[in-house]
Amino acid sequence: MCIFTHFIKYMTNLYDILNTFIFIITNGIIKKKKFTEFNVLKILHHSENFLVINKPFDMVINCNNPNMQESVQCVIRKMFPNLANPNLCHEFYFVHRLDYATSGVMCIALNKQSARAASIAFEGRKVQKYYIAVVHGHINSPSIIINVPIGRDIREINGSRKMCTNDNQFCTEPRKSCTGLMVLEKGYYNNKAATKILLYPTTGRRHQLRVHCAYIGHVIVGDYTYSGKTDVEPYRTFLHALRIIIHNEVEHLDINTMDPFTSTIHKNQWKPSETIRVVNDKTFWDIQQLTLNT
Repeated sequence: MCIFTHFIKYMTNLYDILNTFIFIITNGIIKKKKFTEFNVLKILHHSENFLVINKPFDMVINCNNPNMQESVQCVIRKMFPNLANPNLCHEFYFVHRLDYATSGVMCIALNKQSARAASIAFEGRKVQKYYIAVVHGHINSPSIIINVPIGRDIREINGSRKMCTNDNQFCTEPRKSCTGLMVLEKGYYNNKAATKILLYPTTGRRHQLRVHCAYIGHVIVGDYTYSGKTDVEPYRTFLHALRIIIHNEVEHLDINTMDPFTSTIHKNQWKPSETIRVVNDKTFWDIQQLTLNT
């Protein structure tokens, strides 16, 4: 209780409270050492208009707590102190966000013009985002369109901010949500059936990919919240933003990252047994076409 009181005292922004306290607790950061040499913020692209990073997993974007040093905002400020704008609420133009537990490609605008251009692109649905994940169980279909509205779970509004699909009796304010899914590999996580998948959301609801995967009965490995708080063994949530394309009038962006869930990294405990698809231009094209009329 004293920890919660401490957060209340030093954090006035509810969003930051939930992301730094509730998300940290619910994702089990206390019991695991998360920040290793494999989990550091990396620069993927740097121009006069945009800074594109590979965000580490289990890291908040920004925070009002001056004692919180492990946030994207703080790390970038340390790396590029001249880029921080004290006139902005959180020093940088964060034009989109990733969940605390999600790693991967993330774009930060470096001036007002590029921030506006990126915002217009997001609002006009001129942005393509691709994610890679490992989920529990074997998915038999090579591809799936998950076109199910997502809303807030009224039981969790003041808790983990959990979302749910509209068939849940506790769902409020559901909104159209669509995700394309393609199977990449079938195999085993820690000797249990699992599937590596490519995900392509055409809408941007909170926790959309996590909710949709849980909806089809294949919870993302390590997702504490949507596994009913039971999946505590994995060292992280196996969800990663793989690629982003932002068509805008200032600077066209098409940035890729590497797949972090390979079998060559021992701690992933991932052993593929069958390759269905490889990640290449055709796969990106096919999953986009899959959702074209949704």
